[in-house]
Amino acid sequence: MSPHTPLGQLIQSFFLDHLIAVKGLRPSSVRSYRDTIRLLILFVATEKRSKITKLTVGDLTFERIVGFLRHLEQDRGNHIRTRNQRLAAIHALFEYIATRSPEMLMCCQQVAAIPTKRVAPPETRFLERDEIQQLLHDLPTRGRHALRDRALILFLYNTGARVQEAADLRVTHLDLDAHPTVRLHGKGDKWRTCPLWNQPRG
Repeated sequence: MSPHTPLGQLIQSFFLDHLIAVKGLRPSSVRSYRDTIRLLILFVATEKRSKITKLTVGDLTFERIVGFLRHLEQDRGNHIRTRNQRLAAIHALFEYIATRSPEMLMCCQQVAAIPTKRVAPPETRFLERDEIQQLLHDLPTRGRHALRDRALILFLYNTGARVQEAADLRVTHLDLDAHPTVRLHGKGDKWRTCPLWNQPRG
């Protein structure tokens, strides 16, 4: 693979061979990479005034990557955390390019040296005990989705599960014997087991 290789060939290999086959990333992680690469390709095509289908690997220059990161913050108004997340995907792409196209190693090293920006940790907020009790008390009791919504909120409160963990939940992950538990598949492909309460605890 050289800098003159059509970009589509590289991107397809990056997703199918590297992210999915080699690294085994989950679909949600692959979608995050896809969104970043899509935005990057659109930016590069605009900068070069070229059709996307005409782009080559060599069009991914260090200067364009720096310009893309600036575009995310200044033009798209992305938060620094979003910018850092996009940069992580770009770092992964250029690490892959370095193994496939030695001619671009210097560019890949320059991109790899782009640091993430420091950002203050998000403020941690939580509901007090009386607020939780009030929330559970005010949940609707009638309607098509009343029981489903109540069960979901109680489940999230009970387990502390992330939304994606709850969305990925399957019947086989539940053990409803004498001491009910649920297995949750979280970040980093890690599993954890949580007990399920008979009643919500405030």
